[in-house]
Amino acid sequence: QVQLVESGGGLVQAGGSLRLSCAASGRSFRGSAMGWFRQAPGKEREFVSTINWSGGSTRYADSVKGRVTISRDNAKNTLYLQMNSLKPEDTAVYYCAARNELDVSSSSGSYDYWGQGTQVTVAS
Repeated sequence: QVQLVESGGGLVQAGGSLRLSCAASGRSFRGSAMGWFRQAPGKEREFVSTINWSGGSTRYADSVKGRVTISRDNAKNTLYLQMNSLKPEDTAVYYCAARNELDVSSSSGSYDYWGQGTQVTVAS
């Protein structure tokens, strides 16, 4: 089992920045590829970004590419998502997820563990 706890969400003005964190406990964090997903009201959960076990491989959704950076600190069992130039359309609940594989994946169905989510609201 892996427990994931997100933090860092909040209310920010358009153009602002937020840094989300995801603290992992339980199964080896180092052996898990990780991902960030988001879900806006009335919409499906969508992929944001993913990172492999070492941090050497990342992938981003086109909607956030160039504005968002995913990273991880395996010594601290923590995943991060730095979000800059935020837009109102980035408003959503952001979820951290872990998978029992080493490689990246943009498919939510390939993830085994999920956090409870953290709300990000971007005001125009």
